[in-house]
Amino acid sequence: MPIKVLSSLDAARIQWYHFKAIIVAGMGLFTDAYDLFCIAPVMKMISHVYYHGDSINTAVLSTSYAIALLGTATGQLVFGYLGDRVGRRRVYGLCLVIMVISSFGCGFSVCTTRRSCVMVSLGFFRFILGLGIGGDYPLSATIMSEFANKRTRGAFIAAVFSMQGLGILVSSAVTMAVCVAFKRGGGGGLEEEVVPPEADVAWRLILMIGALPAALTFYWRMLMPETARYTALVENNIVQAAKDMERVMSITDDISDETTTETPPPPPPLPPSYTLFSLRFLRLHGRDLFAASVNWFLVDVVFYTSNLLLSQIFSHYSDIPSSSTAENVYDAAFRVAELGAIIAACSTIPGYWFTVYFIDKIGRVKIQIMGFFFMAVVYLVAGIPYTWYWSKHEQTKKGFMVLYGLVFFFSNFGPNTTTFIIPAELFPARFRSTCHGISGAAGKLGAIVGTVGFLWATKKADDGDDMNKVYPDVNRMRAAFLILGGVCIAGIFVTYFFTKETMGRSLEENEHEQERVNNDESEDEPQNVGRQSSASTLLQTQ
Repeated sequence: MPIKVLSSLDAARIQWYHFKAIIVAGMGLFTDAYDLFCIAPVMKMISHVYYHGDSINTAVLSTSYAIALLGTATGQLVFGYLGDRVGRRRVYGLCLVIMVISSFGCGFSVCTTRRSCVMVSLGFFRFILGLGIGGDYPLSATIMSEFANKRTRGAFIAAVFSMQGLGILVSSAVTMAVCVAFKRGGGGGLEEEVVPPEADVAWRLILMIGALPAALTFYWRMLMPETARYTALVENNIVQAAKDMERVMSITDDISDETTTETPPPPPPLPPSYTLFSLRFLRLHGRDLFAASVNWFLVDVVFYTSNLLLSQIFSHYSDIPSSSTAENVYDAAFRVAELGAIIAACSTIPGYWFTVYFIDKIGRVKIQIMGFFFMAVVYLVAGIPYTWYWSKHEQTKKGFMVLYGLVFFFSNFGPNTTTFIIPAELFPARFRSTCHGISGAAGKLGAIVGTVGFLWATKKADDGDDMNKVYPDVNRMRAAFLILGGVCIAGIFVTYFFTKETMGRSLEENEHEQERVNNDESEDEPQNVGRQSSASTLLQTQ
């Protein structure tokens, strides 16, 4: 017998609490994006303050990018698991506290003279920050999927994830504002050779501001009740699940018999007898976990490579090359942040909201295939003629930038958003957060491969002063575009052959679909054996 409170959630009309949940959960993703993507201009400032304008050693630079991503992957695994064991709400608050404390810790990185001490301290706090960010991924997706109705569930989860785009934009805007304010107020740094002492405060302030959005949502996050699906299906407490939902939402169906102890509600369905990674789990959900993890890995190779290293990719088209010391500390960071803001406003954010609008009309699988396809087309169009066309014709600068911006549009109106949505819809309630965390951790490993691999692949290892500086070498850039195009093509095949559509069905229908398929196959086996036996008997008689 279906549980009324869950059926009522699936059929509930859109109401204020849905939007409140989007804002509260989305601010976590906002903070995630702010903290992960502000590091590019911050590292540009650090290179002026502690490296005297020279490019940071490739090993140090790649480590600074990878450390937060590694922490994020770890947090997704650990807190995703705890979300299924302890409860979504409790772990959700802990992740927020970690993000706030570690964001301030990044700004208060010890030492102001020894660069090795500063970089080690910054790396430590960014790893801790990554733990909180990682935990927020599976919990935000799971909580939103379990609160939403089945008709608009995809749009709600996509709206939560779209806050990342706003976080990237605000990160760039804050960086530009801080740079302008310090440059005008301090009166220093106007000469390229001079790095004012205030610049060491500026980058720390940028990092600490990232804690404010998370801190502002802590109170509202703590007021959120546990999701009804976790309470009813994992804790087996239908009465409490119904009471919690009646307290925060207007449910049209009559669930009064589930909110009172006088008339006991029907017992919840027995939880699955199998455990995570058991043979039965792998038979029922192994394909889904494989598809979600591999697709997330592939898209993050592309997305993080293109986003975190945007300044290097575009430095060939800039009047000031990325390794130049012909600009002061504030202008250098401002230029990187300005480029990120343009991409976010023109490509990233529109892509997110196209997904919000179309996700429950077109479907997850079609959007994911479409996104991978057009990203592959852009990379191949950019890469194949790169050595003899894009890199040599000055008049093609604007065309190349528009073309490259389409990567971010179709990444977000495509696999970058759908890979966040699908794992929150496919798996049983008691494994949902864990499996989302596993999928997301695979994605962050892809991000590490992409960013670190790109930095080392484009490192100029010649002798002399230019050693360890990153350059967009023409042949290497062409190879990078072609490789990224191939990664997108691989994503098309994995999505087409392994990813299941989840649109328009309840979470419980998605969960039990594979079980029904397996049961149908097992029921057909005796019939097939019977037919084969009858056929053999007939042949022997003849």
